Amino acid sequence: MIDVSRRHLLAGAAAAALVPAVPMRPARAAVPPAGKQVPGIYRQKLGDFELTQLTDGAARRPVSNGYVVNISKEEAVAETEKLHYPKDQVVVPFNPLLINTGSKLVLIDTGVGAGMYEKSKGAVGQLQTNLAAAGIDRNAIDIVILSHFHGDHINGIRLGDGSLAFPNAELKVPGVEWDFWMSDANADKVSGYNKGAWGVPRGVFKDLAGKVTKYEAGKEVAPGITAIHTPGHTPGHMSFAVQSGSARALVQSDVTNIPQFFMQHPDWHVEYDVDPAMAVQTRRKFYDMAVTEKTMVIGFHFSFPAAGYVEKDGTGYRLVPIVWNPGI
Repeated sequence: MIDVSRRHLLAGAAAAALVPAVPMRPARAAVPPAGKQVPGIYRQKLGDFELTQLTDGAARRPVSNGYVVNISKEEAVAETEKLHYPKDQVVVPFNPLLINTGSKLVLIDTGVGAGMYEKSKGAVGQLQTNLAAAGIDRNAIDIVILSHFHGDHINGIRLGDGSLAFPNAELKVPGVEWDFWMSDANADKVSGYNKGAWGVPRGVFKDLAGKVTKYEAGKEVAPGITAIHTPGHTPGHMSFAVQSGSARALVQSDVTNIPQFFMQHPDWHVEYDVDPAMAVQTRRKFYDMAVTEKTMVIGFHFSFPAAGYVEKDGTGYRLVPIVWNPGI
């Protein structure tokens, strides 16, 4: 057994002081700090499918200005300290998912958009960079599936110059979601964050109305990928069951925002939910299914590589992240 005590440390320090000083040699070359992360790419197999998780970056925000709308700001701030986050701060990741089914390249959600890359100094809008780093030509993507119409999921449809980021892809959108956000009659049904974001889908989808394909829950939207209606976050919000042979995963989109807050406390209301009460019902139903099935869950706002297994934890749930595998 190694016994290290304060007395030993002090004795060692005293002895070191008696050793003649040795002239320090200057470093042969100064290495400047990189100042940025390496590309965020993680691949894993699901049956015969290959899943590539691609980070689009992350945004930091305070919790004391209404991030959780049904608890006090003091409670929210205390939670950040409990989780060893910077006080009053959370980091919200963005993680689109690419699925190679063997016959199709399918992208689920597109991130905040390449146009935000320079503005955020590279913190967000990384999808195109990471696609290239993963060896994926954006022109080779066959299908883009959108889960819902919040900007961090749809803005990446376009590049910074306004052109289409995936010009050869079929663009699939939830029919319920399209009908809600594209109707002026629904403008008074949203408030807060969603009131401010009301016009975003119209800006993104301008001149694309005739080019989108609407899909419904319960239907296959791409080979092995079936839509699941998970409303509350938005009226037409969709998650997905991905199946290859006997292997299955659930793509939860925004059933919850960061799991450290809203999976652990499923009754908390994040400011982005259009119908918070419905979102709570959906959250519990979805995670009860994941727990029962012991199915891997992939989350857009999970910490990279954005996948894990859900377990019951008291009155809530907790995410057990997947084990990083150096192979595929």
